[in-house]
Parts: sequence; C-alpha cells; structure tokens
Amino acid sequence: MGKITASRDTLQPDPKFQSLLAGKFINCLMYDGKKSTAQSVFYNALEVIAQKITDRPAIEVFEQAVENVKPFIEVRSKRVGGASYQVPMQVNKARQQSLAIRWLLLAVREKKGRAAHIKLADELLAAYRKEGTAMARRENTHRMADANKAFAHFAW
Repeated sequence: MGKITASRDTLQPDPKFQSLLAGKFINCLMYDGKKSTAQSVFYNALEVIAQKITDRPAIEVFEQAVENVKPFIEVRSKRVGGASYQVPMQVNKARQQSLAIRWLLLAVREKKGRAAHIKLADELLAAYRKEGTAMARRENTHRMADANKAFAHFAW
C-alpha cells in the first residue's frame, strides 16, 4: 500500500491551542522545514478571522472550516475486464482530513498577490461559510461520485 509515516503517533499539538488538527495543518503548511514561519502565518490568519467573526473562537472557525471541506465519498479508478471505471467509494477518516487540509492549502497557494495569512484567513472563512475554492473542489468530488453511482457495484 502507500507509504506509512509516523506522523499520527509523533504529531505534536500546536503550542497555542493544543489542537492536534492545528498542529497537522501547520505541518502541511510548512515549507523547507520552516515551522516558525508556518506557525506565524497560521496564527496571523486566525487573528484576522477573530476580527471578522467575534461570536466564536477563531480555532473553532478553523476546525469547522476543515470539517466542512471533508469529502464523504470520492471516485477511485477500478479496472474491470479491460475497462477503467470511476467507482464511488467511502472516504476513511484519516483521508478525509488529509484531503480537506490539502484542498484548503491548494486553494490558498493558487491565489496570488496577497500575504499568505490573509489568503489563508479568506479561504478558511469561505470554507466556514461553505463556499470558496476548497469547498468547490469537495462539491465536484461529490458530484463525480454521484454521476458514477451506476458503477457502485464494482466497489469491493
């Protein structure tokens, strides 16, 4: 199967909120092992969110945003007798989380020309409101799975 990393066992919660999810997110955000840079981008983004949404803690907004982006179903290619079918399949918990984080960060990195923490704050707020690029990607994934429901009997 895929490569197995010790990530889940060795994952440290982030220093500020003691959240494992935030710790994972910061690790995924990090480039070139620059963790303090990634942390400052993340925390600055949360501060921007805190200014815009006052009725909930920013970390909750972040967690809800990731929750909203998680896909429940995706298509996987399956070869059956020489033909490839896109078979809709359930997504397991760990993959849901990693896909959600990956899509959020892809959405942030696609946007050009503003400070990283502002782009991140915008995308998290959009996902929190169930809109934005990462959310659109989840909708597309669900739509694909829906369109290929006919091949669901190949899922084994």
